Amino acid sequence: MADTEDTNIANLLHEARTFAPPADLAANANAKADIYDRDPDEFWATEANSRLSWFTPYTTLREGEAPHWKWFTGGKINACYNCVDRHVENGLGDKVAYFWEGEPADDKRRITYADLQREVVRAANGFKSVGIERGSHVAVYMGMIPELPVTMLALARIGAAFTVVFGGFSPDSLAGRINDMQCTHVVTQDGSWRRGKVFDLKGNTDTAIESCPSVVTNIVVKRTGNDVVWHDGRDIWWHDMVDGKSEDAASCPCAPMDSEDLLFVMYSSGTTGKPKGVMHTTAGYLLGTSTTHYYVFDIKPETVYWCAADIGWITGHSYIVFGPLVNATTSIMYEGTPDFPDKDRWWDIIERYQATVLYTAPTTVRTHMKWGPEYAQRHDLSSLKILGSVGEPINPEAWIWYRDNIGGGKTPVVDTWWQTENGMILITPLPGVSELKPGAALRPFPGIVAEVVDEQGQVIPPGAGAGYLTITSPWPSMLRSLYGDDQRYQDVYWSKFPGRYLSGDGARVDADGDFWLMGRIDDVMNVSGHRLSTIEIESALVDHQEVAEAAVTSKPDPITGRAVVAYVTLKGGVDGDAAKAKELRDHVAKVIGPIAKPAHIVFTPELPKTRSGKIMRRLLKDVAENKTLGDTTTLADPTVVEEIQRRAALVVED
Repeated sequence: MADTEDTNIANLLHEARTFAPPADLAANANAKADIYDRDPDEFWATEANSRLSWFTPYTTLREGEAPHWKWFTGGKINACYNCVDRHVENGLGDKVAYFWEGEPADDKRRITYADLQREVVRAANGFKSVGIERGSHVAVYMGMIPELPVTMLALARIGAAFTVVFGGFSPDSLAGRINDMQCTHVVTQDGSWRRGKVFDLKGNTDTAIESCPSVVTNIVVKRTGNDVVWHDGRDIWWHDMVDGKSEDAASCPCAPMDSEDLLFVMYSSGTTGKPKGVMHTTAGYLLGTSTTHYYVFDIKPETVYWCAADIGWITGHSYIVFGPLVNATTSIMYEGTPDFPDKDRWWDIIERYQATVLYTAPTTVRTHMKWGPEYAQRHDLSSLKILGSVGEPINPEAWIWYRDNIGGGKTPVVDTWWQTENGMILITPLPGVSELKPGAALRPFPGIVAEVVDEQGQVIPPGAGAGYLTITSPWPSMLRSLYGDDQRYQDVYWSKFPGRYLSGDGARVDADGDFWLMGRIDDVMNVSGHRLSTIEIESALVDHQEVAEAAVTSKPDPITGRAVVAYVTLKGGVDGDAAKAKELRDHVAKVIGPIAKPAHIVFTPELPKTRSGKIMRRLLKDVAENKTLGDTTTLADPTVVEEIQRRAALVVED
């Protein structure tokens, strides 16, 4: 092992391609170049006064000090009113809020803002009838059906805080979240559709509630009609709860909430230990999500917008529910998977609804790359004006494929960086302003101040290497704390660099001042004294014309300290061999340098992914280190890991 160690993250990958914004988009964009010149306080105050509707105006923009700030103190506001009622009052009741499409192809709903208001009011009155009131805590465990945003909005209407638990999580995960928040009510559904099969949400909920003494009522939406076990006195059907309830908005006025009142808790999935309950409050969260949504996706009155995430994650909260609805946007909401009944389902949806924006994860883009462009070529995707990426850094070649095959070679790709804790996009291109670089998140959003620092907390100058990504000033939608554990909040995010929010991600700033994300600091590998980013090696592998996806981790090595292990999926379902492995190692050496050559390459037909499409790198590291696997219940296909284990055992070290 090397005698000396570079404490900064090595920057080995270089990308020189750039793309200017289309002239017509730039001319009419919501954001102009001078938006970056605005004072942060002036920017947020102007947006708050023009974008949100207040019952009582706030008196102070921001107060407090690190790590506890309050925004818009003195103000009274309601999230549901801002998302629904005011649009109906302003004559937008007939505008479509959601084009909803179920996984069964003939299952569709067109929900206007007036329809949404009626459904929300009925649900809110129903919730009150079963004992939910202002200050109640409610757990929501559902799939992508309209009753999910209706539930969130109805709870916000009456001032009840909620936690939405992703519908793919296990009963243990659901129980842990219910118990941490001491939820008294649960909202779920009988089952959800997934590739033509029913996933038993009610059964999982029943199992979870067995260890949740705080729960008194379980409200169940009938979606799939599967048989369920019924608990009289605790379980109630949604349709029975709302039957006969008034849909008149005056029957259930929106509760005036303090700006800092808790809106929801979103639990991070957590690779080890207890998940973190990230607390988001009302006014700042609404402002951050709606402002970024408006500028980053260049939202117009005629926009048809599709965020293809799941509402069970923060992306769905911010950019399917609250951000778009505050902006009176027409959105698409889809229940199923991208490949049911065939691999062109997404492109069919975009063509039929004439979507103008698509916002999805790099893993999904790479999955479509693996399937091939022919599925997109069956459909007219010319309505798309902006493509977005979210969830992790996007490889440059995936970025190019996305732009060329889905965006017709001209549509801007906005690669956004943010986290559950942030609530809103923090670093991003602005499509009518930014000169795009494949794989780069580019610049902090207006009002955000970000810096990359070394181990000692010193700012790393542009072009001088990579380090820790930190945020140096507060922003409206930032987490206020971790539920029930403020000390952990301070320790995790604020203790390493006092006064700086520690994101946990690595990044570099290039000579132009643009930010490049390099994955989790926890995933940085120390190879022969060099701290290497997994994302750079993954990008080098995906740069090879035959590679569809790659995930990189490491394992202990007596010579180099850690050895690079790569899991690779080739395009077209082709399998790899020793010669192909050598070819890929040589390709990595050519693209970013010999130090980054994988010591082991495992070819696999699939990578282990959650139902939301996120690669479970933690499990791949367990496989590499021959450890007992952690929780696999959230995987879309748990058998994938078994196959990878089998293949990894056959790989001979390079």
